[in-house]
Amino acid sequence: MRDGALARTAQGRDLAARKARALRGATAGLASGSAAGATAGRSSASRQPGGPGTGTARTTGNARPGAARGGRPAPRRTGPRRVRLTAQRIDPWSVLKISFLVSVALGIAGVVMVAVLWTVLSGMNVFSTISDFFVQVTSGEAGGPSFDLMDYFGFGRVVSLAAVLGVLNVFLLTALATLTAFLYNICAALVGGAQVTLSDE
Repeated sequence: MRDGALARTAQGRDLAARKARALRGATAGLASGSAAGATAGRSSASRQPGGPGTGTARTTGNARPGAARGGRPAPRRTGPRRVRLTAQRIDPWSVLKISFLVSVALGIAGVVMVAVLWTVLSGMNVFSTISDFFVQVTSGEAGGPSFDLMDYFGFGRVVSLAAVLGVLNVFLLTALATLTAFLYNICAALVGGAQVTLSDE
């Protein structure tokens, strides 16, 4: 009888100890869950602008941008923005094409200019006046040997000479511009390119 009572008493103690451990585990789980919930609430409140727990005040509509960063207002530009660029390489092929077209345009413009100028001078009787002057200087008499300036400076001859000079100008300008591009690339590779400052005025 005594052994049986002792056994039932030991079983009761073990059961009571198990219940106590289970109760302590449940209490610890509840405490950890509430602590995690409080931490999550504080973090969500800190993410909201102007919410509780944040160290900054709400930004109003009149606040300047950049005043919240370190308490310093954003610097305001008072003048035009300037950008400094460096031309390190010029494409010789593009220079050749552009210089060829420009020289052709200049040649055509030169021929047209010479033709218009000759027409204007001929209309003002400049050539005939020069011819008469040469006749009087060389012979001293009005009936001396005739000298016609148009034999040397006729319209066809002058326009042909201007066209030949325009063609030569095309070749010379194109070759000179392309050679200049090559020389610039070599110099830029050695000492750096030309620096250009641009402004957005």
